[in-house]
Amino acid sequence: MSTDLQDSEHYQLVEKAIDYLLLEHQQQPRLADVAGHVGLSEYYFQRLFVNWVGISPKRFLQFLTREYMKTLLDQGYSTLDAAYQAGLSGGGRSHELFIRTQAITPAQYKNLGDRLKLSFAFHHSPFGEYLLAVSEHGICHLAFVEKAHKDTENLFREEWALASIREDSAITLPYHQQLFAGSSKTEIPLLLRGTPFQVQVWEALLKIPFGQVTHYQELADAIGKKTAARATASAIARNKIAYLIPCHRVIRKIGDSGEFRWGKARKRLVLAYEGAVNSGLTGKDDAQRQ
Repeated sequence: MSTDLQDSEHYQLVEKAIDYLLLEHQQQPRLADVAGHVGLSEYYFQRLFVNWVGISPKRFLQFLTREYMKTLLDQGYSTLDAAYQAGLSGGGRSHELFIRTQAITPAQYKNLGDRLKLSFAFHHSPFGEYLLAVSEHGICHLAFVEKAHKDTENLFREEWALASIREDSAITLPYHQQLFAGSSKTEIPLLLRGTPFQVQVWEALLKIPFGQVTHYQELADAIGKKTAARATASAIARNKIAYLIPCHRVIRKIGDSGEFRWGKARKRLVLAYEGAVNSGLTGKDDAQRQ
């Protein structure tokens, strides 16, 4: 079984490989060429993919295509609408987490978390290193590291400028251990800091099933705000709890993944990873034969 650190290191190599494949797709590079680009033999590159997601690079690529995303969109609205009408919030399906949300008070929102005590630490995940912050009420911040620890930490501190903040991995570790292990029977509490409309949008995001996607207008329709697609997109962009509040599952109508606060390449890889896992093709023995 791979460790968190190994998963994180594998992700960095996978991201580099996918960037190369997307750039050179018209030349249809061979697996050996891609492996060489990231400094690995073809054999070890194949095993890296199997260890990371459970399928071969060739199979994984199908989940990165615009055609695949458009197929998901075609079936996505009925799925999202049914989930929203039923009041589902995840946890009922394989690979999903039980999420409970609570919004901070209007006064705490205005005062940037005044009187809240927050603990944070950096951890490794299948999608790279990330900062995790928690309060007594639950997870309040999850941000993937794009450049440097300090940049990620500074943005977190700006968001919660008046809170009492300390670095303490002993506090965050129990949360971290639940987040990327697939489905969890333990409830994961989230503390949301946003306007009432933003909170409504973020809670709607929780209803998008694992391995599925929607687009901005569909999400606006689902929450009864048919004329507020732009405002919905703005609220999505303000999400500060990556992955758990799955803003990555909202893409453009044309099938393009769109922008992502933590990197467009990461968004594409998270979506492809979820699609691969959801497809049932991720048997590692089978992947090694592909």
